[in-house]
Amino acid sequence: MRKFFILTAVLALLLSACATEANSNTSGKLNVVTTTGMIGDIVKNVGGDYVEVISLMGPGVDPHLYKASEGDVTRLQSANLIFYNGLHLEAQMGEVIEKMNEFGVTTVAVTDLIDRSLLNASPTYPDQFDPHVWFDVSLWMKAVEQVRETLVEIDPAHTSEYEANAEAYLNQLSELHQYVLTQAQTIPAEKRVLITAHDAFNYFGEAYGFEVRGLQGISTEAQAGTADVQALVSFIVERQIPAIFVESSVPQRNIEAVQAAVQDQGFNVVIGGSLFSDAMGTAGTPEGTYIGMVTHNIDTIVNALNEE
Repeated sequence: MRKFFILTAVLALLLSACATEANSNTSGKLNVVTTTGMIGDIVKNVGGDYVEVISLMGPGVDPHLYKASEGDVTRLQSANLIFYNGLHLEAQMGEVIEKMNEFGVTTVAVTDLIDRSLLNASPTYPDQFDPHVWFDVSLWMKAVEQVRETLVEIDPAHTSEYEANAEAYLNQLSELHQYVLTQAQTIPAEKRVLITAHDAFNYFGEAYGFEVRGLQGISTEAQAGTADVQALVSFIVERQIPAIFVESSVPQRNIEAVQAAVQDQGFNVVIGGSLFSDAMGTAGTPEGTYIGMVTHNIDTIVNALNEE
């Protein structure tokens, strides 16, 4: 099925090639396509007035399960530059993106500059890594550096602007990293336990001192079984965890099932709120930016776990 999907996408590209030029942007700006909103936010901050950015995966979209539409293929083919996460976050679509190199479109994984020794190996596939690096702000700063270097290489005429924009954004992210550290410390160490719908927050836990448990695996393609639910329920009851969290891009019913099972054991655990995991919030809201997304998450976690 994977080979068939790739072949279909490439054929669609070939059929549209004669009708679409490599760059459909007539404004003089770089036409940039990104997969996730978090990456799009980097490009907007670093590229400034010299880029036009389209992010394929909007609010509430799960990149693990996303499949490219015909319109997506056209957008990818007409771009000057494609930024994607890599580390298999985009699953099958990642292979389609890499194929765009054959048609003269520059494609870059924003995680390429991250030292692999800093990444978590997948428990299921030892030769792969957990792709959710944006939950450690200090790691995500490497993605900003990757975008800056790529834009400078592609468009050297605006090197000074890209470098200045990147420095300003990196300073903001450094402040954000410190804010998350400070907020996390307001939760007593024994209460710093984060339970979510899927195993996306391990980098967050390591960076900010939380024990992390997810109902599903690193990818939402992996379905939680009865044994997974029961193991998590037993953990919550034994540790007297006060709150668990839903995610904006994962069905809420999975966590609600855990909550109900915990209540059957005679313990009450609340749903502490919704966290943004694999997608940001709606454009135009604070959570529609990476900084706003991370701020919302840590504030929601702190408020729920500190609730008496």
